[in-house]
Order: sequence, then structure tokens, then C-alpha cells
Amino acid sequence: MERTTHVITAKSIQELPCIDYLRNIPRQKIIRIVFDHPINHIREDYGEQLTKNLPHFQIDIHSIEPKIEVKKLITKEEIIANQLFFVQCAKDYRKLGEKLVCLFFEKKKVKLNKDFPFLAFNYFKGRSRRTQSGKVGKWRYFLHGFHCHFQNVTTKQQIEVPFMFGMEFGDLDPYFFSRYIKSTPDYHPLPVNIYEDFADGERILDVMLQLGLLEQINSNLENHSGLVIKDRNKVDIKIYNPDKDYEKIEFKSRLSKFIQFFYF
Repeated sequence: MERTTHVITAKSIQELPCIDYLRNIPRQKIIRIVFDHPINHIREDYGEQLTKNLPHFQIDIHSIEPKIEVKKLITKEEIIANQLFFVQCAKDYRKLGEKLVCLFFEKKKVKLNKDFPFLAFNYFKGRSRRTQSGKVGKWRYFLHGFHCHFQNVTTKQQIEVPFMFGMEFGDLDPYFFSRYIKSTPDYHPLPVNIYEDFADGERILDVMLQLGLLEQINSNLENHSGLVIKDRNKVDIKIYNPDKDYEKIEFKSRLSKFIQFFYF
């Protein structure tokens, strides 16, 4: 379902919508407030007041144009009502992530350090542009940051697989989780709409954490953590020590190393 936009042009302070009106707008409706010249100087202050009084809304204060957009985020009630769906999505995310990592290293014929998979991913990411992206099976991939982006060439399903948590591939990022859900054909029609990929995703993960459905885990790096579904087979995650844990990437055979060099 697409959102509709209702425009309110305010020429005076009295014409600005009140908090109660905005609080009760449906999620599929965007309120765009256009500030006429006489009151444009109060736009940022008004936007700050909206942000303070509407904590579960996204308030977009345009930096150049004289407008503010108000968008209601997914509600706690909607998330609770659909918690079984989101739990299944999180489990599927984790399962698919592990499957794609195994496929990646099987096709690349690289020996995987199961304590620190990121060593091998970083090798491909940092070697050249040719190795940073490509295709394995029916999936295109692109390595960036702490993730490997995969997209199915047929279904267009996409997932960002984290590789900084040992063999735990279920870490959930708000934006990436929303994009995964919305791009997975088997989930459609969605039981609840996700309009704002990051902001709605953040709300979903926050409420799931409050419900005890997610838990925080540490990564291979000190002071870095993530969120993963609580109901899972848990994986030990070691802290990486570059002085003793660094290793060169090994291909499974000399022939495969030769092939990799010329055909990445």
C-alpha cells in the first residue's frame, strides 16, 4: 500500500496543525506542512516541538525548502500483534545468511576460518574491485563494511549478511532487516506495512527486544555488538586478537588458486 500525502499550507501560526491532530493520523498518510514566508522563521523550532511531543513519529525538517513532513511509524501494538511473523523473519534471515556464506566459500574454494570469517571476506573486499563484487550461484554479491550484500537474480530478494560475529549470521540491522522482509516474495502480502525502512525497522527491533524475543551479542571486535533472535542454536563468538589470530587466506588447492587469480 502506498502512502498518500496531505499538504497543509500555513500562512500564520494559527494555521499550523495541533499535536492531537497529528498524533491521530493513520500510518498510510503523510502530513506535509508548508510554511509561508511570514512564519518560515519558526519552522525549525516548530519541528523540534513536534519531535519532542511525537516520539513514535518521523519528523522530517527540510533543510532548504520551507516544509516539514510528519510520518507515523509502526506502532507497538502492530508489532506485538505480528510478533510471530517477525520472529520467523529473523530466523529465516539467519538461516539464509548461513546458507549464502557457505555457498560463497564453496564457490570461491577458500578455506574458511570459522572463528573469524571476516578475514576471508576482507581478503576479497580489499583485493580489487573485481573481487569485491560478483556472482555465486543465483546470487549477486557486493562486499562492504561489515556485511556482504546478496541479491537473488530471479526473485530480487536481498539480504545483508553480517560477517563480524564468527559463524553467527543473524545479526539484525533495522534498515537491512526491513529491506529483507519487503524483498522476500514468500512474505507477501505483508501482514503489516513497513513504510520507513530504517525508522520502522528500528521500532520493530526495539519492541522485539523488549518482548524478550531478541538478545544482544558481542562481535569478533571489542566494543561492537549486535542483535539476534533469542530462540536459536547459540554460537561461540571469540574476540579477535590481530597479534595471534591473523592468518593468510588459503585456497583449497593450487589449481583453484590459479583459477581464482584469473577469473574473479
